Amino acid sequence: MQNTEAAEQSAGTNDSAEDRLKALEAESDIAADYLEELLDIADLDGDIDMDIDGDRAAVSIVGAELNNLVGENGKVLEALQELTRLAVYRETGERSRLMLDVSNYRANRKAELEEVGRKAVEEAKATGTPVRLDPMTPFERKVVHDVVAAAGLTSESEGEEPRRRVVVQP
Repeated sequence: MQNTEAAEQSAGTNDSAEDRLKALEAESDIAADYLEELLDIADLDGDIDMDIDGDRAAVSIVGAELNNLVGENGKVLEALQELTRLAVYRETGERSRLMLDVSNYRANRKAELEEVGRKAVEEAKATGTPVRLDPMTPFERKVVHDVVAAAGLTSESEGEEPRRRVVVQP
């Protein structure tokens, strides 16, 4: 009897994992359709790549002349991501954690932020004092928090948006 219950629970877990994967794929499809329409309206050429990155849908737009979709410090990209999440919400009724990238901006920025995080860890260890970084977006803070945690230190966010920053503790 216990084996049957364990098998049912295991099957339930697999079903929910499969259901979650299908939901993420549906988010990607909805986002891609929305972004394709946007590119058509703006008369921009770009290819859309869809993926699942951990527990979130990831959509990338790649093309030659897409810097206007990134904007200064990624501000247009952030807004476009929020609009795309709203389009997904409108279709699914579920809040989306979809990550949007344009012309590898986020991928390149992530590499830069990992280096910022490593330097902050080194400074905190060397000086024994907390290191306060410049204000960052939630995406940017997450990257730095992950680097700090991997180095065995702790970090926290302080301040209010849009001036919220990471503080690395020694």
